[in-house]
Amino acid sequence: MALLLQRGPELVLRQAGKLLDEIGELFVTLLEGLRRSWDVRTWWGEFIEQCWFMIRVTTVPLLLIAIPLGATISLQVGDIARQIGAQSSTGALVVAGMVRQVAPLAAALLIAGSGGSAMTSDMGARRIRDELSALEVMGINPTHRLVTPRLWAASIVSVLLCSMVILSGTAGGFYFNVIQQGVTPGAYFDGAAALLQISDLLVTLFKAWMFGLTAAAVACMMGMNCEYGPAGVGRAVTRATVATSLLVFALNYTIETLYTVLVPPKF
Repeated sequence: MALLLQRGPELVLRQAGKLLDEIGELFVTLLEGLRRSWDVRTWWGEFIEQCWFMIRVTTVPLLLIAIPLGATISLQVGDIARQIGAQSSTGALVVAGMVRQVAPLAAALLIAGSGGSAMTSDMGARRIRDELSALEVMGINPTHRLVTPRLWAASIVSVLLCSMVILSGTAGGFYFNVIQQGVTPGAYFDGAAALLQISDLLVTLFKAWMFGLTAAAVACMMGMNCEYGPAGVGRAVTRATVATSLLVFALNYTIETLYTVLVPPKF
């Protein structure tokens, strides 16, 4: 016990230093990956391949999540609104919730869970097979060749998935609110139009872009710095998924707080 108390501060400082090293490595990977974005010819093919892969593995799960989610929110909000005599406001609350919070978070978590884990395992496999070192020997920067297309693919696909969540979630809410609960279609959409602003949609798409960029940067960084061996790749995948989730929620809170202060919501 005495030894543990004696070495406790040392262990805390060591873990804090390791965390700071990983944060610095993340920023280096992100900025270095974006630095050569203008050289599209070198990463265009990989970009198309990564976009197609992420669309293929995330579209169906996204629809299976977004439609029931919009319907569930509509049922819960509609029940409360009916009790207080404001059933016509259900559409506004459902659409506003989907646009402002649910859509970018759902897209980001799917990108991190499906696309991000695949990116981490791919980069980790390249590391343990010494493919990254081979690229450096040939004078090719692995970050520019492999990370840059993944950053742009994840960010753009995240924006597209966010739009799909908004449309499918709104459709699910429309079905249960209008058809099941008897609210008129005009009241459903008029309430949403009165509550939302164009800036709400722009900020939502910006958040989705940032979340996708963050997920790809974390995935690539974890994969390129994983321990050698299959176990190291597996641990890197787990750490990348957890770290991305934490960063996404932190970014969402920060952006939403700044947006609420700078652009007051409509009432």
